[in-house]
Amino acid sequence: MSNNEYINEHFPLLSAIDSPADLRKLDVAMLPKVCEELRRFMVHFLSSNPGHFASSMGAVEINVALHYVFDTPNDRLVWDVGHQAYAHKILTGRRDRFCENRTMGGLSGFPNPSESPYDTFMAGHASNSISAALGMSIASELKGEQRKIVAVIGDASISGGLAFEGLNNVSAHPNNMLIVLNDNDMSIDENVGALSAYMTKLTTSKRYNNIRYKLYQFLRRRHIITDKGKGLVLRFNNAMKSLLSGQQNIFEGLNIRYFGPFDGHDVVQLVKTFRDVKDMTGPKIVHLHTRKGKGYKPAEENPAVWHAPGKFNEETGERIVGDTSGKPLKYQDVFGHTLVQLAKQNDRVVGITAAMPSGTSMSMLQEAMPERTFDVGISEGHAVTFSGGLAKDGMHPFCAIYSSFLQRGFDHIIHDVAIQHLPVTFCIDRAGLVGEDGVTHHGAYDLAYLSCIPGLTVSAPMDEHYLRHLMYTSQLEGKGPFAIRYPRGGGVKVDWECEMKELPVGKGRRLADGEQLAVLSIGTIGNEVQKALAMLKEKGIFVAHYDMIFLKPIDQAILEEVAAKYRHVITVEDGTVVGGLGSCVAQWMASRPQAPRITMLGIPDEFVHQGTVAQLKAQCGIDAASIFHSIESILSNL
Repeated sequence: MSNNEYINEHFPLLSAIDSPADLRKLDVAMLPKVCEELRRFMVHFLSSNPGHFASSMGAVEINVALHYVFDTPNDRLVWDVGHQAYAHKILTGRRDRFCENRTMGGLSGFPNPSESPYDTFMAGHASNSISAALGMSIASELKGEQRKIVAVIGDASISGGLAFEGLNNVSAHPNNMLIVLNDNDMSIDENVGALSAYMTKLTTSKRYNNIRYKLYQFLRRRHIITDKGKGLVLRFNNAMKSLLSGQQNIFEGLNIRYFGPFDGHDVVQLVKTFRDVKDMTGPKIVHLHTRKGKGYKPAEENPAVWHAPGKFNEETGERIVGDTSGKPLKYQDVFGHTLVQLAKQNDRVVGITAAMPSGTSMSMLQEAMPERTFDVGISEGHAVTFSGGLAKDGMHPFCAIYSSFLQRGFDHIIHDVAIQHLPVTFCIDRAGLVGEDGVTHHGAYDLAYLSCIPGLTVSAPMDEHYLRHLMYTSQLEGKGPFAIRYPRGGGVKVDWECEMKELPVGKGRRLADGEQLAVLSIGTIGNEVQKALAMLKEKGIFVAHYDMIFLKPIDQAILEEVAAKYRHVITVEDGTVVGGLGSCVAQWMASRPQAPRITMLGIPDEFVHQGTVAQLKAQCGIDAASIFHSIESILSNL
C-alpha cells in the first residue's frame, strides 16, 4: 500500500485537509476527531521516522484551534519552539511529505520560512517568538495591513531571557498581538526556577480566571464595555485580582490582558476562546495548560524520554534501541562520567547546564552530587555569567551547553568570563554536524566565534581519552577559561576510561609522517582523516597527519615543521571554513616568505540543512572518501 493510500484509508478527515482553508469548512464539533486523527498520524509516522514526539503530541488542539480561527497564512503564527508544530506542518499542505520529515531533501524538523508561507519565522531555538511577533505586529500596523499576529510559546520557552525582554516591550508599543502560552510544566527535562513554580501556581487560580472571563464576556455582549474602554476595564480587573489574591499577575503587571488558564486539550473551548479574543485591541495572553505526550500513554508517563524517543513500536510503545554492548559510549556520557570523577577529586568542581541535564549527561553529576549541580533553565547567557560568578569566588564550573545554543552566550563569554580570565570550562556538546535537527542546530561556528577571544583556550579532542585529558587539564590551577568541543553521538574507543593526565596547552601531536603533503585536523574529524590515509597507504601513498588538539593557542612548532617540510597543507575541521582552523593556519603562514599551499576542508560558508551525519559530511566533503579524493587530486597536481 502506498503512503497516500494508507493516509486515505486510515485518516478520512485528515486526508481531505490540504490546507487550513479545508479545516475551516468543518463544523467545530468535528475538530476533536481531527485531533484524534492527527495524533494517530504522528504516532504512525514518527514510530519509523523519528523526531520530536511528546511536544507536538501535547500541542495538537492548539494547532487545530489556531488554524481554525485565524486566517493563516495572512494571519501570522509564530512558533516557539518549533518542535510543538508538527500538526501545523501536517495541516498546511505537508501531510503527504511528513514521512520525509528531518531527512535530506525532505521537510525540516522545525518551522522554516523557506519551506512554506505558513512558517512565518525560524523556530529552532527557544524564547524568540514574542520579540519576533511584536515586530511583525508593529510592521503590520505601520503598513496598514489587516493581519492578526499570534506568538505560540511553549516548552518553558517563556523562561528564557529574550522572552522577558519581549514581554517588557509588548506593553510599551501599541500592538494587537496575542500570546498563547502553552504551559506543559516541561522543557525537555523538568522545568526549574521560580517562574516554573509561579506558572504552576497560576494554573491553580482557574476558578477566578473563569469567573473573570465570563464576566468580561457578559459585559461585552451587552455593550457595557467596548474596546475603547479596555484600559479602564483592564486596570479594574488587575486591581480586583490584586485585592482578592493579595498579589498581582505578572502579565497583568505588564499591562498585558490575561485569560486563563484553560484546558489546552479542549479544542472546542479553545476555538471559542480564540474567537472571543482575536479582535480585541491591545496585547493579550491566553494561558493554556497541556500535557506533554498527550494521547500516547508511554509519552505521557515519561515525557522527558519521549521528547525525542527515536524509533518505537507504535502498538506497544516499546522503544527500538540498537544493541550497544561492545560499542563506544556517547561522548556526552564520557563527559558525564569524567565530570563525576573530577568532582570527587576536586571539591571546587561544579556543573552548570541550561535545561539539558540529560541531553548533556550533566544528570550524572546531578544524581551523584545534586548540591554541586545547577540547571538554570533555558537561559544560556545566564548560565555563562552564573559560571563566571562561581569562578570569581573560588569554584571551578564546568558549563555544558550545546554548541548552537552557546551562541546566545557569546557576549557573556567575553564580558563576564574572558576579560577577567576566570577559570570556567565550557563543555561544548553537539559540535559539528548534528544531523537531522538541521540548520538551526549544527555546531558549525564555535571554533570561529571562540578563536577571536583573547585568553580563551579552545580545544577539541580526537577521541574519548583526549576528552578526559582536556577536562582534567582545564580544572588545574592557573588554566583560565577553557573551551572543549565534542560531537553528538558515539565515540571511537570501547576502552574509554583511561588514567587522566595533564596536556601541555597549545601542543598538538604528529600521528603520521609523509611525503609532500601534510594534513592538519582538529577534533574527532581526525578519525575520518585516519580512514582516508589508510586508504591512501594501501595505494603506496604516505601522507603526514597532525592532530592539532588546540586551535588557540595553536601549536606554532607544528606549523613551523609543516611549513619547512611540505609543499601542500590540507586543514580539516567539522566547523565553518571561515575563521576556523584553516583560517588560523593560513593567517600564520601568510607571515612567512615561502609557505606551502593550503587547502581548507570544512563546512562551507553556507547554511547546511538536515540529513544524517554521514550524508552531511559527504555533502561538505569531510568524510573519509571525500578527504581521500581531495588528497589524490592535490597529489596528482604537485
